[in-house]
Amino acid sequence: MSTLTKVLIILLTISSIFLCGIVVTYVANAVDYKQKYDGLYQEYRAAKENEENASRQFNELKNQTDEEKLNLGNEMASLKGDIERLKADLANAERDRDDARRRKENWEAIVRDFTLTNKEQGDLLQKTLDDLDRVQTVLIEEQKKHKETSTALIENLAVIALLEEKQEELLDEKTELQNKLDQLLRQYGKVIAPPVPLPAVAQKVQVAPAIKDIDLKGLVTTVDLKRLLAEISIGAADGVKEGTRFHVTRDDKFICDIVIMDVEPETAVGWLELLQARPEDQPRAGDHASTNL
Repeated sequence: MSTLTKVLIILLTISSIFLCGIVVTYVANAVDYKQKYDGLYQEYRAAKENEENASRQFNELKNQTDEEKLNLGNEMASLKGDIERLKADLANAERDRDDARRRKENWEAIVRDFTLTNKEQGDLLQKTLDDLDRVQTVLIEEQKKHKETSTALIENLAVIALLEEKQEELLDEKTELQNKLDQLLRQYGKVIAPPVPLPAVAQKVQVAPAIKDIDLKGLVTTVDLKRLLAEISIGAADGVKEGTRFHVTRDDKFICDIVIMDVEPETAVGWLELLQARPEDQPRAGDHASTNL
Protein backbone atom coordinates (compact mmCIF):
# COMPACT_ATOMS: atom_id res chain seq x y z
CA MET A 1 0.00 0.00 0.00
CA SER A 2 1.21 3.34 -0.85
CA THR A 3 1.71 6.08 1.56
CA LEU A 4 -0.99 8.15 -0.07
CA THR A 5 -3.48 5.39 0.41
CA LYS A 6 -2.54 5.12 4.03
CA VAL A 7 -2.87 8.78 4.46
CA LEU A 8 -6.26 8.67 2.79
CA ILE A 9 -7.33 5.75 4.98
CA ILE A 10 -6.18 7.60 8.05
CA LEU A 11 -7.96 10.75 6.96
CA LEU A 12 -11.10 8.79 6.15
CA THR A 13 -10.93 7.09 9.52
CA ILE A 14 -10.50 10.41 11.27
CA SER A 15 -13.30 11.89 9.20
CA SER A 16 -15.56 8.97 10.07
CA ILE A 17 -14.75 9.33 13.73
CA PHE A 18 -15.33 13.07 13.54
CA LEU A 19 -18.58 12.51 11.63
CA CYS A 20 -19.75 10.00 14.21
CA GLY A 21 -18.94 12.49 16.93
CA ILE A 22 -20.88 15.08 15.06
CA VAL A 23 -23.84 12.72 14.62
CA VAL A 24 -23.75 11.75 18.26
CA THR A 25 -23.48 15.38 19.23
CA TYR A 26 -26.30 16.29 16.85
CA VAL A 27 -28.56 13.54 18.16
CA ALA A 28 -27.85 14.58 21.71
CA ASN A 29 -28.37 18.21 20.88
CA ALA A 30 -31.53 17.40 18.85
CA VAL A 31 -33.16 15.82 21.89
CA ASP A 32 -32.14 18.80 23.99
CA TYR A 33 -33.39 21.27 21.35
CA LYS A 34 -36.73 19.48 21.10
CA GLN A 35 -37.20 19.80 24.83
CA LYS A 36 -36.21 23.41 24.63
CA TYR A 37 -38.53 23.90 21.67
CA ASP A 38 -41.40 22.27 23.54
CA GLY A 39 -40.65 24.42 26.57
CA LEU A 40 -40.34 27.53 24.48
CA TYR A 41 -43.51 26.65 22.59
CA GLN A 42 -45.38 26.21 25.87
CA GLU A 43 -43.99 29.50 27.04
CA TYR A 44 -45.00 31.05 23.70
CA ARG A 45 -48.53 29.65 24.04
CA ALA A 46 -48.73 30.92 27.60
CA ALA A 47 -47.35 34.29 26.53
CA LYS A 48 -49.82 34.35 23.63
CA GLU A 49 -52.70 33.59 25.98
CA ASN A 50 -51.39 36.21 28.38
CA GLU A 51 -51.16 38.64 25.49
CA GLU A 52 -54.72 37.85 24.42
CA ASN A 53 -55.92 38.18 28.02
CA ALA A 54 -53.98 41.37 28.40
CA SER A 55 -55.35 42.66 25.09
CA ARG A 56 -58.89 41.71 26.10
CA GLN A 57 -58.45 43.31 29.50
CA PHE A 58 -56.89 46.33 27.83
CA ASN A 59 -59.83 46.63 25.44
CA GLU A 60 -62.29 46.18 28.29
CA LEU A 61 -60.40 48.70 30.38
CA LYS A 62 -60.18 51.01 27.38
CA ASN A 63 -63.93 50.71 26.73
CA GLN A 64 -64.62 51.23 30.41
CA THR A 65 -62.24 54.16 30.45
CA ASP A 66 -63.84 55.63 27.34
CA GLU A 67 -67.28 55.19 28.89
CA GLU A 68 -66.09 56.73 32.13
CA LYS A 69 -64.47 59.55 30.16
CA LEU A 70 -67.75 60.09 28.32
CA ASN A 71 -69.70 60.04 31.57
CA LEU A 72 -67.13 62.27 33.17
CA GLY A 73 -67.38 64.65 30.20
CA ASN A 74 -71.17 64.71 30.53
CA GLU A 75 -70.87 65.27 34.27
CA MET A 76 -68.33 68.02 33.67
CA ALA A 77 -70.65 69.64 31.12
CA SER A 78 -73.54 69.33 33.57
CA LEU A 79 -71.37 70.71 36.35
CA LYS A 80 -70.29 73.56 34.08
CA GLY A 81 -73.96 74.29 33.39
CA ASP A 82 -74.66 74.12 37.13
CA ILE A 83 -71.71 76.41 37.75
CA GLU A 84 -73.01 78.91 35.18
CA ARG A 85 -76.49 78.73 36.70
CA LEU A 86 -75.02 79.12 40.18
CA LYS A 87 -73.01 82.10 38.97
CA ALA A 88 -76.19 83.61 37.50
CA ASP A 89 -78.07 82.82 40.73
CA LEU A 90 -75.23 84.35 42.72
CA ALA A 91 -75.35 87.49 40.56
CA ASN A 92 -79.14 87.65 41.00
CA ALA A 93 -78.76 87.05 44.73
CA GLU A 94 -76.18 89.82 44.94
CA ARG A 95 -78.51 92.17 43.04
CA ASP A 96 -81.39 91.15 45.30
CA ARG A 97 -79.15 91.66 48.31
CA ASP A 98 -78.18 95.13 47.08
CA ASP A 99 -81.83 95.94 46.34
CA ALA A 100 -82.84 94.61 49.76
CA ARG A 101 -80.11 96.68 51.39
CA ARG A 102 -81.31 99.80 49.54
CA ARG A 103 -84.93 99.05 50.46
CA LYS A 104 -83.86 98.43 54.05
CA GLU A 105 -82.05 101.77 54.15
CA ASN A 106 -85.06 103.49 52.54
CA TRP A 107 -87.45 101.84 54.99
CA GLU A 108 -85.18 102.74 57.89
CA ALA A 109 -85.29 106.36 56.74
CA ILE A 110 -89.07 106.14 56.31
CA VAL A 111 -89.44 104.54 59.75
CA ARG A 112 -87.25 107.23 61.30
CA ASP A 113 -89.30 109.96 59.62
CA PHE A 114 -92.54 108.15 60.51
CA THR A 115 -91.41 107.72 64.11
CA LEU A 116 -90.53 111.38 64.33
CA THR A 117 -93.78 112.39 62.62
CA ASN A 118 -95.73 109.95 64.77
CA LYS A 119 -94.16 111.41 67.90
CA GLU A 120 -95.02 114.91 66.73
CA GLN A 121 -98.53 113.78 65.80
CA GLY A 122 -98.80 112.00 69.15
CA ASP A 123 -97.78 115.16 70.98
CA LEU A 124 -100.20 117.19 68.86
CA LEU A 125 -102.94 114.59 69.43
CA GLN A 126 -102.30 114.62 73.17
CA LYS A 127 -102.42 118.42 73.18
CA THR A 128 -105.62 118.29 71.10
CA LEU A 129 -107.12 115.70 73.46
CA ASP A 130 -106.19 117.87 76.43
CA ASP A 131 -107.79 120.87 74.72
CA LEU A 132 -110.80 118.71 73.86
CA ASP A 133 -111.10 117.59 77.48
CA ARG A 134 -111.00 121.22 78.60
CA VAL A 135 -113.53 122.21 75.93
CA GLN A 136 -115.76 119.27 76.84
CA THR A 137 -115.54 120.23 80.49
CA VAL A 138 -116.48 123.80 79.63
CA LEU A 139 -119.19 122.53 77.26
CA ILE A 140 -120.63 120.26 79.94
CA GLU A 141 -120.70 123.18 82.35
CA GLU A 142 -122.29 125.40 79.69
CA GLN A 143 -124.84 122.70 78.84
CA LYS A 144 -125.61 122.32 82.51
CA LYS A 145 -126.07 126.08 82.77
CA HIS A 146 -128.21 126.03 79.60
CA LYS A 147 -130.36 123.26 81.00
CA GLU A 148 -130.73 125.10 84.28
CA THR A 149 -131.52 128.29 82.37
CA SER A 150 -133.95 126.43 80.10
CA THR A 151 -135.65 124.83 83.09
CA ALA A 152 -135.91 128.17 84.84
CA LEU A 153 -137.10 129.81 81.61
CA ILE A 154 -139.73 127.15 81.04
CA GLU A 155 -140.89 127.52 84.64
CA ASN A 156 -141.01 131.31 84.25
CA LEU A 157 -142.85 130.96 80.95
CA ALA A 158 -145.30 128.64 82.65
CA VAL A 159 -145.79 131.25 85.36
CA ILE A 160 -146.19 133.93 82.68
CA ALA A 161 -148.73 131.74 80.89
CA LEU A 162 -150.68 131.33 84.11
CA LEU A 163 -150.47 135.07 84.74
CA GLU A 164 -151.64 135.77 81.21
CA GLU A 165 -154.55 133.37 81.65
CA LYS A 166 -155.33 135.09 84.95
CA GLN A 167 -155.01 138.46 83.22
CA GLU A 168 -157.39 137.34 80.47
CA GLU A 169 -159.85 136.16 83.09
CA LEU A 170 -159.53 139.49 84.90
CA LEU A 171 -159.94 141.37 81.62
CA ASP A 172 -163.03 139.32 80.85
CA GLU A 173 -164.41 140.06 84.31
CA LYS A 174 -163.48 143.72 83.90
CA THR A 175 -165.18 143.84 80.51
CA GLU A 176 -168.26 142.18 81.94
CA LEU A 177 -168.30 144.61 84.88
CA GLN A 178 -167.71 147.51 82.50
CA ASN A 179 -170.67 146.40 80.39
CA LYS A 180 -172.86 146.15 83.47
CA LEU A 181 -171.68 149.57 84.63
CA ASP A 182 -172.42 151.03 81.19
CA GLN A 183 -175.92 149.58 81.30
CA LEU A 184 -176.51 151.04 84.75
CA LEU A 185 -175.17 154.43 83.74
CA ARG A 186 -177.24 154.47 80.56
CA GLN A 187 -180.30 153.88 82.69
CA TYR A 188 -179.48 157.13 84.46
CA GLY A 189 -178.45 158.92 81.26
CA LYS A 190 -174.74 159.02 81.97
CA VAL A 191 -171.80 157.82 79.86
CA ILE A 192 -168.26 157.18 81.08
CA ALA A 193 -165.10 157.64 79.13
CA PRO A 194 -163.83 154.58 77.28
CA PRO A 195 -161.11 152.72 79.15
CA VAL A 196 -157.51 153.26 78.17
CA PRO A 197 -156.05 149.98 76.86
CA LEU A 198 -153.40 148.48 79.10
CA PRO A 199 -149.95 147.67 77.70
CA ALA A 200 -149.05 144.04 77.13
CA VAL A 201 -147.86 142.31 80.28
CA ALA A 202 -144.84 140.72 78.72
CA GLN A 203 -143.40 140.51 75.29
CA LYS A 204 -143.08 136.79 74.69
CA VAL A 205 -140.24 136.53 72.20
CA GLN A 206 -138.53 139.01 69.96
CA VAL A 207 -139.01 137.45 66.54
CA ALA A 208 -136.05 137.57 64.20
CA PRO A 209 -136.62 138.71 60.64
CA ALA A 210 -137.38 135.99 58.13
CA ILE A 211 -134.30 134.13 56.96
CA LYS A 212 -134.36 133.34 53.28
CA ASP A 213 -130.68 132.80 52.58
CA ILE A 214 -130.45 129.65 54.69
CA ASP A 215 -132.66 126.59 54.81
CA LEU A 216 -132.63 124.91 58.21
CA LYS A 217 -134.58 121.68 58.52
CA GLY A 218 -135.28 119.48 61.52
CA LEU A 219 -137.93 117.46 63.30
CA VAL A 220 -140.18 118.28 66.21
CA THR A 221 -139.06 116.04 69.09
CA THR A 222 -141.22 117.21 72.02
CA VAL A 223 -144.47 119.19 72.26
CA ASP A 224 -146.04 120.71 75.41
CA LEU A 225 -149.41 122.15 74.33
CA LYS A 226 -150.28 123.26 77.85
CA ARG A 227 -147.25 125.51 77.99
CA LEU A 228 -147.24 126.17 74.23
CA LEU A 229 -143.65 124.96 73.96
CA ALA A 230 -141.89 122.62 71.53
CA GLU A 231 -138.39 121.24 71.04
CA ILE A 232 -136.72 120.61 67.66
CA SER A 233 -133.86 118.25 66.70
CA ILE A 234 -131.31 120.88 65.57
CA GLY A 235 -129.47 123.53 67.54
CA ALA A 236 -126.63 126.04 67.55
CA ALA A 237 -124.29 123.61 65.80
CA ASP A 238 -126.65 123.72 62.79
CA GLY A 239 -127.00 127.52 62.76
CA VAL A 240 -130.16 127.94 64.88
CA LYS A 241 -130.34 131.24 66.77
CA GLU A 242 -132.73 132.80 69.24
CA GLY A 243 -135.66 134.36 67.44
CA THR A 244 -135.42 132.08 64.42
CA ARG A 245 -138.89 131.16 63.16
CA PHE A 246 -139.56 127.59 62.05
CA HIS A 247 -142.65 126.55 60.09
CA VAL A 248 -144.05 123.19 61.20
CA THR A 249 -145.65 121.03 58.50
CA ARG A 250 -147.07 117.53 58.25
CA ASP A 251 -147.11 116.15 54.72
CA ASP A 252 -148.28 119.23 52.75
CA LYS A 253 -150.29 120.78 55.59
CA PHE A 254 -149.21 123.80 57.63
CA ILE A 255 -149.47 123.11 61.37
CA CYS A 256 -147.96 126.08 63.23
CA ASP A 257 -144.84 128.19 63.77
CA ILE A 258 -142.12 127.75 66.39
CA VAL A 259 -140.21 130.87 67.43
CA ILE A 260 -136.93 129.83 69.05
CA MET A 261 -136.25 131.26 72.49
CA ASP A 262 -133.50 128.96 73.85
CA VAL A 263 -130.74 127.26 71.86
CA GLU A 264 -128.48 124.38 72.83
CA PRO A 265 -125.74 122.82 70.68
CA GLU A 266 -127.91 119.94 69.41
CA THR A 267 -131.50 121.06 70.19
CA ALA A 268 -133.60 124.22 70.51
CA VAL A 269 -136.81 125.15 72.36
CA GLY A 270 -139.36 127.60 71.04
CA TRP A 271 -142.78 129.16 71.53
CA LEU A 272 -145.76 127.84 69.53
CA GLU A 273 -147.63 130.35 67.36
CA LEU A 274 -150.37 130.23 64.73
CA LEU A 275 -151.87 127.04 66.14
CA GLN A 276 -154.79 125.46 64.27
CA ALA A 277 -158.21 125.00 65.83
CA ARG A 278 -158.78 121.32 65.03
CA PRO A 279 -157.18 118.76 67.42
CA GLU A 280 -155.83 116.66 64.54
CA ASP A 281 -153.92 119.73 63.29
CA GLN A 282 -152.06 120.26 66.55
CA PRO A 283 -148.24 119.80 66.45
CA ARG A 284 -146.74 116.53 67.60
CA ALA A 285 -143.38 114.76 67.68
CA GLY A 286 -142.18 113.77 64.23
CA ASP A 287 -143.54 116.81 62.38
CA HIS A 288 -141.13 118.60 60.04
CA ALA A 289 -139.77 122.02 60.98
CA SER A 290 -137.97 124.30 58.52
CA THR A 291 -137.15 127.98 58.17
CA ASN A 292 -138.53 128.13 54.62
CA LEU A 293 -141.85 126.78 53.46
